[in-house]
Amino acid sequence: MAEYAKPWLSVDEQIDRLARHGVEIADHSRAASVLQAVGYYRLTGYLYPFRESEVDIDDEGRVRVRVLSDYRAGTTLRHAEDLIDFDRRLRLLVMAGVERIEVAVRMRIGYVLGRRSPFAYEDPACFTDSFTAESTDGPDSAPSKHVQWLRRVNERKTRSDEKFVEHFREKYDDRMPVWALTEILELGHLSVLYRGMNQQDAEEIALAFGVPTKSIMSSWLASLNYVRNVAAHHSRLFNRKLQNAPARPKVGQVPILDHLRDEETAKGVFGTYNAVAVIAYLLPTIDPCSDWAQQLAALLRRFPTSHALTVESMGVPRDWESFELWRG
Repeated sequence: MAEYAKPWLSVDEQIDRLARHGVEIADHSRAASVLQAVGYYRLTGYLYPFRESEVDIDDEGRVRVRVLSDYRAGTTLRHAEDLIDFDRRLRLLVMAGVERIEVAVRMRIGYVLGRRSPFAYEDPACFTDSFTAESTDGPDSAPSKHVQWLRRVNERKTRSDEKFVEHFREKYDDRMPVWALTEILELGHLSVLYRGMNQQDAEEIALAFGVPTKSIMSSWLASLNYVRNVAAHHSRLFNRKLQNAPARPKVGQVPILDHLRDEETAKGVFGTYNAVAVIAYLLPTIDPCSDWAQQLAALLRRFPTSHALTVESMGVPRDWESFELWRG
């Protein structure tokens, strides 16, 4: 394994390095301000799509694209600034949308499980066998996913300083009914719990959000948790390849999302567009007056198109504005 040997660079040296590699620096003081605000590593992440590349074909005929260290002619610092601003607005909008979904999912899970028992979340009988069975991977058994989930939730209760949590801690020996417990759960906790719920309860929740199956709803919750975490940690979102891409419904299952099946490229399957399309679909099931989709469409129209980049870098279809999902 190689040893890292690149030296520390002052801001002026960072500017010189960018210029040597082809970035046009029209205003040195402005460049210094940008670097001091966001850092060299973050800035070059947004400049990455502007780097030169070349195509190699190996002996077996496989095509490989090699990204070079120099930037394409015409690349300016402004290109990165505009992308950084667009991505910040995208993250804020995604956070706002996921918040509404997370709160509504809390309510639904608490409502459906609570009907079975105030403490149904503790009862293995309310969940699938795969969720409650001990893991048998390797020579030793490990706690079930259910037990692991309960441990994480108990840790969260212990750390919570919410007044209602203190009330249950002092009066009821820390035992909380599910409809109260869900109020301190994050989307990651909810996603894991939902995946473990029995089919009947899980499908009741899915149908409340207009989602046809448990498996699709489970995939969407996991994906939205992923993009929420990316946005919450201020990471680059617009052209990210999603590690947890939302499942695309079969044609006809959710007609307004049928167009997601039209794309089979990596960007079409794993691009950020699929996640924002899911958010745009779910929000009207929570609030019929939601204008989130229109806000997102307006932002997409302001994408900073350049010589090296278009909105399609997000996995957005070329004819996206014609789809009912965005017409409002």
